[in-house]
Amino acid sequence: MNDFDRVSRQILEALQVDARQSTQALAEAVGLSATPVWRRVRELEERGVIRGQVVLVDREKLGLSILVLAQVSLVRHSEGAVEQFEQLVGTRREIIECHAITGDSDYVIKVVAADMKAYDQFLQQHIFKLPGVASVRSNVVLREVKYETALPVA
Repeated sequence: MNDFDRVSRQILEALQVDARQSTQALAEAVGLSATPVWRRVRELEERGVIRGQVVLVDREKLGLSILVLAQVSLVRHSEGAVEQFEQLVGTRREIIECHAITGDSDYVIKVVAADMKAYDQFLQQHIFKLPGVASVRSNVVLREVKYETALPVA
């Protein structure tokens, strides 16, 4: 994070709060004119620091009331197990995050579903059908204590 000066950090902070704000509003927030701010934003995008802009949607209002953190272990001697699993992860919209991890499991995936029956169907129809999956340990989220997407850049 040492590559970023105070203004770039302020721009990143402000955009994480509201990516839809105008360049003029962003310029006022960081104390520059619109043109230099626009250039800095474009530079941050070109460098890959800003990967995109998204809308945060309330999953429960979409009927996705179940959130599960599942630890997945693969059979290491199974040919292509990692590739098959990661390919499946890329195609399943129920999986909203996947991380290769250290410890007892190989991956932790974050899965959304309408209810426990839908989660079970997801496991049965997709995860358990992969020959390289040794085990899945599911942890159902009771409540989200903190949910943030903004990274600490200041």
